[in-house]
Amino acid sequence: MQRSSITKYPLYVLGILFLTLGISFTIQSELGTSPFDALLVGLSVNVGLTVGSWEIIIALILIVCNSLLKRQRPEVLGLLTAFITGIGIDMWLFLLHNLITPELWYSKVVCFGIGLLVIGLGTAIYLHTNFAPIPIDRLTLILQELTKTNILISRTFIYLVFLMMAIIFNGPIGIGTLLTVCLGGLILNYFMPLTKRVIDRILTHSSTARNYDKDKNHST
Repeated sequence: MQRSSITKYPLYVLGILFLTLGISFTIQSELGTSPFDALLVGLSVNVGLTVGSWEIIIALILIVCNSLLKRQRPEVLGLLTAFITGIGIDMWLFLLHNLITPELWYSKVVCFGIGLLVIGLGTAIYLHTNFAPIPIDRLTLILQELTKTNILISRTFIYLVFLMMAIIFNGPIGIGTLLTVCLGGLILNYFMPLTKRVIDRILTHSSTARNYDKDKNHST
């Protein structure tokens, strides 16, 4: 197995951990989450199961939708990412439940702001590994390709659709939800080129080191 491929796996896991940590911060802020996460929380409160469990269930539905849009076989591997993400959300919520409980408005704003930035960073990191994107992020990329627009537009459109669904299931909608719709795609669009440069540099360094080791072994 190539070292560059091996290097991708820790980056992939790191991105998911950042993403789920950011989601948990926004939930704990009680200012409102992203429309998708608001839907998950609304389903968890009103129907049952954990937030992470609904992440996996909705992911399965989106995998089918993505398959129909791309007219190809379902990306079942995306379910693995959703499974890890679901576990990550439940884990961080459990750990942060008593550690981070902002009560004053400015502490809620700080908590939400940190969460929003960490979500964008984590999403950008794991997307650039090109390893099993979460179905909703795959949908973002599919719509970007089909509409020939940028991530900002496709992401915002998806947010608006899930916003209406979150309202139906009485999810935690608030000022934070509006900020996510307005800024979520912009933040992701900002982090994408930055993380690409860093990850490409890491993978290039890993590949160079591998070639050096191979040449050294041959010469020996």
